[in-house]
Amino acid sequence: MARAIADWWDAVELWLTQLAFPLQVGLAIVVVLPLCWAVAGLLDRAAGVATDALARRRRP
Repeated sequence: MARAIADWWDAVELWLTQLAFPLQVGLAIVVVLPLCWAVAGLLDRAAGVATDALARRRRP
């Protein structure tokens, strides 16, 4: 199973590196930008929850 995934990833990587540079940039923007936005949102939410928990713990 792991070998099949590795072979698939190698094929995707080869396909991506053979694209023209503007297509690589466009594909990266379409894939990476939403991914980064989602991760930033999750981190923001986790920081908010942690801050609220600490604030509740410090109240007398």
